Amino acid sequence: MRDFSQNHDWLSINTATIRKQRGAEVPLDRIIDQCAEHGIRAISPWRDQVAAVGLDKVAKQLKAHGIGLSGYCRGGFFPAPDAAGLRAALDDNRRAIDEAKTLDAPCLVLVVGALPGALDGKAAYKDIGRARGEVRDGIAASLDYARQVGMPLAIEPLHPMQAADRACINTLEQALDLCDELDAARSGMLGVALDIYHVWWDPKLQQQIARAGRERLLAYHVCDWLTPTRDLLSDRGMMGDGVVELRKIRGWVEAAGFEGFSEVEIFSALDWWQRSGEETLVTCIERHRSAV
Repeated sequence: MRDFSQNHDWLSINTATIRKQRGAEVPLDRIIDQCAEHGIRAISPWRDQVAAVGLDKVAKQLKAHGIGLSGYCRGGFFPAPDAAGLRAALDDNRRAIDEAKTLDAPCLVLVVGALPGALDGKAAYKDIGRARGEVRDGIAASLDYARQVGMPLAIEPLHPMQAADRACINTLEQALDLCDELDAARSGMLGVALDIYHVWWDPKLQQQIARAGRERLLAYHVCDWLTPTRDLLSDRGMMGDGVVELRKIRGWVEAAGFEGFSEVEIFSALDWWQRSGEETLVTCIERHRSAV
């Protein structure tokens, strides 16, 4: 395993971690400046944050600071109740691929979607098998375009608690099955974003990480699972504050050939989003050295 104890060269900040500071939304250009001030070499920004500042402006700012990306959030949400909705999802994913390319991201992260309308409490249908089929078809179509522009796609399996509303791909095994079906040659154009929060519990995790290998492991997200968890979406823990065996899992990931960034992605409405960006970033750096 790499030794992270002496520096934070391989720390990335998913901008969700500090998009809210002291309870207020902070624009992406300020977040990029804050990361630069702390010597952070990589971030993973969200599309809405990029759009609010401007794609070209963000690209220039990142280049000026010498900051790269560990991923781009996010594409996906393929299922829809009708043909028009399916086409709209593909069009949106094409735009996301283009944005990721402009920002020179190593991959576009896919949160694949589930029962359309469920996030708003009004699912258009209940057939999760249909949703998974639409996800498969959507990734296949998007992969065709991604190959043309050279932008790898990373499927992010989400915890089963989010199977209805955010992602009907819920285990690393499921995600890798899709990768093997759609990219049997292991071209490096289709892989996974492995988020500890969603997969730490999986009894097949070590086996499936080894199966993924270097070609499929495109992004690695870290945080911690708190007990008790006060909110299943937005009460993620800072690394070292919960029950996840972070060092052990990173060992599995690196043994499989991953040599990229550990990307801190913490949704924390009740804790870290109430603190200053300075405190959060300093803590991320310290925990990257001591806990990740």
